[in-house]
Amino acid sequence: MIERYTLPDMGRLWSDQHKYDQWLRVELAVCEAWTQQGVIPREDMENLQRATVSAARVAEIERETDHDVISFVRAAGETVGPERRWIHLGLTSSDVVDTALSLTLVEAGELLCVQLEQLEAVLADLSLRYKDTPMIGRTHGVHAEPITFGYKLLVWVDETRRNLERLGRSVEELRVGKLSGAVGTHANVPPEVEERALAALGLRPAAVATQVLGRDLHAHFLGVLALVGACLEKYATEIRHLQRTEVREAEQPFGERQQGSSAMPHKRNPEKMERVVGLARLLRGYAVTALENVALWHERDISHSSTERVTLPGACTLLYYMLRLMTENLRDLRVYPERMAANLELTHGLVYSQRVLLALVDAGLDRQEAYKLVQKHAMQSWETGADFRGLLQSDERVLSVLGREALDSAFSLAPHLEHVGVGYERLGLAGVEATA
Repeated sequence: MIERYTLPDMGRLWSDQHKYDQWLRVELAVCEAWTQQGVIPREDMENLQRATVSAARVAEIERETDHDVISFVRAAGETVGPERRWIHLGLTSSDVVDTALSLTLVEAGELLCVQLEQLEAVLADLSLRYKDTPMIGRTHGVHAEPITFGYKLLVWVDETRRNLERLGRSVEELRVGKLSGAVGTHANVPPEVEERALAALGLRPAAVATQVLGRDLHAHFLGVLALVGACLEKYATEIRHLQRTEVREAEQPFGERQQGSSAMPHKRNPEKMERVVGLARLLRGYAVTALENVALWHERDISHSSTERVTLPGACTLLYYMLRLMTENLRDLRVYPERMAANLELTHGLVYSQRVLLALVDAGLDRQEAYKLVQKHAMQSWETGADFRGLLQSDERVLSVLGREALDSAFSLAPHLEHVGVGYERLGLAGVEATA
């Protein structure tokens, strides 16, 4: 039975409570750096370490102040004594908000990387399981030449690995904070305080910043998420096509008690794959908004702020959900090799037309003459359903050039699958066994 796709880990990261906990981490890291500078007494710092913050209390204060950071500072200050005066020393709101946001985005990115790794493992296992399962390859939706189902999935393995690399690089790029004040000049927070505080948080300081971190960082991250979503859309679209009644080579899992239609009891729809396709569109929209957030007025405005409250948690949560959904459905994917074999023969041998063409050329026939000769019989087979090999065998010109034995060998499946293993070698999967 497919599990429900709950999001406890990712959902927690974007809760108000987690956000304020991150803000408090930043504030305390800065206070510790001030202490090391000799500004805050060590005793006061020890008392500040007991500070906590309640999302409910922040919300209560914010109804009065209409400013989230001010409300947070007051709420946290209420949990300690007079040493509360050191909280937010020299900082501006965006110092705290942007640095804490980086911490959360790194956490979210790492969760997404774990999900991508799980997807890669499932895809690799499937590709190994069906490495030698022949099927028709399609271009423009039309039968082209034979491949294997495993090879089709191997392409997805390679793509997923690239996405892991892209996402990993983007997460590393986001391991950056800024504690440099209202316009980024360190007027009220010396660089050494910023450096010490960020090092304690596992971040590096932005080389230069305005009041905020450059939004190109966030646009890049959301662009990567949208790209991962586009790849998931590609896989979902392929499964949707393979599940069509006329094709039925593979389909998403269908539970024993599942029902596909309120009206038609026979229906088994690729609805989860359709869901992935729809959500990928939403992800792309978030990426567009992130690109538009790069251009802010002067050293900062807040036109980006309102959208990021939706796009950043929304994109991370959506992709997390999509990855879990796709991974679970691929793990239990229904595959029908017999149907693949039947569809491979659907066009009465036409899929071997290039092998015939090459055999004629190799035997000495001019390529253009050979092409027209093969195409004439291919079109007749296409339009009438006549056996392609039979039509060629009845052509004296073909037999005079090739002979019956050479013509028969052109209709062999083996040459099409001979080098499938090269891709497995290049991806380090040669010799690896699929799980039972």
